[in-house]
Formats: sequence, structure tokens, C-alpha cells
Amino acid sequence: MIERMLALGLLAISLLSGCTTTVFRDCPDCPQMVVVPPGHFRMGNDGGEKDRYEGPTRGVRIVRAFAAGRFEVTQKQYATFVAATGHVGGKGCNVWRSATRTLERDLTLDWRNPGYGRAPADDEPVACVSWNDAQAYVAWLRDRTGKPYRLLTEAEWEYAARAGSDALYAWGGDPEQACRYANVYDAAASDPGIPWAPTKCSDRYPTIAPVGRFAPNGFGLYDMIGNVWEWVEDCYAMPYPSEPADGRAQTTTGCDRRVSRGGAWRTEIIRQRPAFRGRDPADLLSGIFGFRIARDLPR
Repeated sequence: MIERMLALGLLAISLLSGCTTTVFRDCPDCPQMVVVPPGHFRMGNDGGEKDRYEGPTRGVRIVRAFAAGRFEVTQKQYATFVAATGHVGGKGCNVWRSATRTLERDLTLDWRNPGYGRAPADDEPVACVSWNDAQAYVAWLRDRTGKPYRLLTEAEWEYAARAGSDALYAWGGDPEQACRYANVYDAAASDPGIPWAPTKCSDRYPTIAPVGRFAPNGFGLYDMIGNVWEWVEDCYAMPYPSEPADGRAQTTTGCDRRVSRGGAWRTEIIRQRPAFRGRDPADLLSGIFGFRIARDLPR
């Protein structure tokens, strides 16, 4: 296995924790990928909001190592895809209007202008992209590289976000520690038009943040929580079905909605837990939705 990985041109990076993260990319402007080892974890939470049950908790075994995007897919990476393919997504973008405290579909917005009041930077995560757009991107990347790119499954996403932790939040039990690890709804983004309270800490970003500006988790992945919601492969089933329990995607029940994970820069902190599950139509376009990619590794 080591020889096969070296053949892929992998780069080992030592983290502050003393762990070693293996990072690679398949082309100069492809997303950087991190090798996530196999393992076992408890998925879900025996609780959650009304009509958003996050259980029952169950043991899931990730049977094979896989690669996950080190960062969320960026504006520049998505623009490269659009330029190469001529891809045209849906029209408009859902954004929160603080003055009226309503969610509004603004037809003048798209991924090039997702409603920040300024142009997005190249190194910020792309937003206002649907699950369908994310699927188009990974299909293009598969064709371009000949490698098996895809979205993360829901189980892979939670496993990667937890990175060995079973705490309430990815960083531990204290929500006020969020600002070291994630771009969340905090003092820097506080807005009287938002109907939930910000955390008291400040991450210095009033809206979206460039990728990689916060501390990585134990697997060497950045921004798994916050910045933008991340589409995953699965259909939304509640409660969790007992199968699959090996990390594969659940694609047979509830496919009128797809799962999103991780929360965004404007999300209530209690929803920025590894166990919380978003549930949205595959064609949803929102100014706080983006995605992260995955790739199968050779056996």
C-alpha cells in the first residue's frame, strides 16, 4: 500500500498534533486531497431538533481508506470547471434579508456573486451551487484525471469531521472554542436581523472566509464545520436506516432531499455539530451552500 501511495505523488505533512497527514493532488489545479484512514465510529446523536432526529446512533465501520478534499472546493477551482465545460447551473440564489428577516430567492445572484455585498475571492469556497452542480463538478474531474472522484458519503463526512472525537462539537464540548477551528456565526458576523444568537467569540470574518484559515482537525482537514454547508452523496432518511453500516451512501430512501453537513458562517452554533443533518432538494441554490469532494484510493 505504501508503494502505491508513493506512486501517486503523495506528500506527508506533519501537523502540530504530531500526526502525519498525507496530501496529494492529481493535477496542478485540482483540489488537494487528504488520505483518511479506515476506522470505526458511532454515527449520529440520540436527540436533535423536533422533526430532525439524529439517531438512532449506530456503529459504522469505514472499511477502506479514502481521500477527502483538504479544503472546500474554491471559487477558482469551480471557475476552472465552468470555463472548461460551459456548465450552466440554476438561476438565482437564496439569501437571508436581515431587514425583513426573510429568506429570499434573488435571481440576480449566482455562484459568481452569491450575495456577500462584494465579489468573492478566488480562495473562498464556492457557494450558491446545488447538489446537481457538485455532481457535475466531480464528473468532470473524473473525466479529466481518470480518477474516481465523487462526493463524500454522509458516514464518511461525519467520520472525517469527528476525526476520532466523540465530543458534542468537533473541537470539544465548549461552543465558545469554535472560533479557533471554524468560521461560524459569531461576534464578527453578529446581525440584529438574524433570529438566533451569535457565539461570543470572534473569528474576525463577518461573512465567508478563505479556505484553510482555521486550525485543521485530527485528520488534517480544514473547515469541516462552518464557512459553507457541504453537500454529500446521500438521500435524507430519518431515522437512520440500519444499513449500510460500512460507510457507503444511502441512496434508496428519501431521495427527494439530499443531505448537507457542517453548517455555514451564518448558522446557529447548535447546528454546527458533526451529527447535525441538513436536508434540502438537490436543485437548491443557497448563498451558504458549497461542497467538498472525495476520491476512492487504490486497494
